[in-house]
Amino acid sequence: MDESWDAVVLHVDMDAFFLAVELLDQPHLAGRPALVAHRGGRSVVLSASYEARDFGVRSAMPLAHAMALCPGAAVIEPRHDRYTEVSREFMGILGGFTPVLEQLSIDEAFLDVSGARRRLGAPARIGAMIRAQVRERTGLSCTVGAAATKSVAKIASTRAKPDGLAVVSSGSTREYLDPLPVGALWGVGPVLRQRLIAAGLATVGDLAAQAPQRMERWLGTQGPALVRLAQGIDPRPVTPEHDTKSVGVERTFEQDVRDPAELHRHLVGLSHEGAIRLRRGGFRAGAISVKVKAPDLSVRTRTVTLARPTDSAGPIAEAAEGLLRTLLEAHRVPVRLLGIRAERLSGAGESVQESLLWEDERPPADWSQADRVADDIRRRFPQAGLRPATLVDRQPPADGPPGGDDLR
Repeated sequence: MDESWDAVVLHVDMDAFFLAVELLDQPHLAGRPALVAHRGGRSVVLSASYEARDFGVRSAMPLAHAMALCPGAAVIEPRHDRYTEVSREFMGILGGFTPVLEQLSIDEAFLDVSGARRRLGAPARIGAMIRAQVRERTGLSCTVGAAATKSVAKIASTRAKPDGLAVVSSGSTREYLDPLPVGALWGVGPVLRQRLIAAGLATVGDLAAQAPQRMERWLGTQGPALVRLAQGIDPRPVTPEHDTKSVGVERTFEQDVRDPAELHRHLVGLSHEGAIRLRRGGFRAGAISVKVKAPDLSVRTRTVTLARPTDSAGPIAEAAEGLLRTLLEAHRVPVRLLGIRAERLSGAGESVQESLLWEDERPPADWSQADRVADDIRRRFPQAGLRPATLVDRQPPADGPPGGDDLR
């Protein structure tokens, strides 16, 4: 294979990440069809073992459908704190190879190792070193794709899964891409794939041979961009910094909820979960949004700016309650999904301009210290079940997927 390179981009992706983390703690499930998902009729699969995938189970598939395909699969309740812990270690390993790292999600990242080749060697050797370190330090496997561009590196890693390493040099990019099915291209989903195939463009090579102007007339600006990707042209650099713009958490209910009191309890729980995530990330929110989804899947949101940035659940819940009340008064329908998003984030260490006026002539209560004491208790005693008093008598059931560590 031609070993010429203009740049070296690696795409590193953990294999069946959530499920693999669970198998570290539940090794008796190894080799069995298993799924990570909340139990409930409206839940979706977050991660599936490769044994379950052999039955056609895929991530984001409704749990009921997955269980119909694979009735004997074990269903494991997700533990997002555990996944975040392992993800930090994984990203720390990658950061040891190069500071030019762009995290895409909790379990995958791009690395530009062009500047590390003299120190570490050829791309294949760097990829092998990464896989070995990840396995040694986490007990998990990952797949690495190496190429001259981000898009080709991602295609290479996807096709090398699981637990593989694929290297595509710049000189062999077209030779590698041309025979692939057109759906292998990053950004070509099922609908677009069918349109392209119907037009006689079944392979990446077929698409690469098209005139960009013709594709633009057919698909708009997306057309020429797809032609460039098919030709292996992708000038996007690996971008090390990704600023978190919001932190969100949401819950899908097993049964649509009409009772305002029950929705209030869920809102309080979501506010506390969101506040905990803000503090873990070192953020404060300057605005709060509430989202409700109706049974017909229509979504409505409302946003309010806070008097001062906060990472405490009390002010978040108070603001969210007013937004929810407005949404329910305007649209008197049951709620299928309820979500809260903290926006306009600032760092916890940044100075804050205090408001000069309060409606009751008293400053708002500051629960920050109490919240941090509670955080410390949770760290020391993870089984303590510490939660808001509102939820003590009736804690909202975990019957739908929370938003996960939704950092954008």
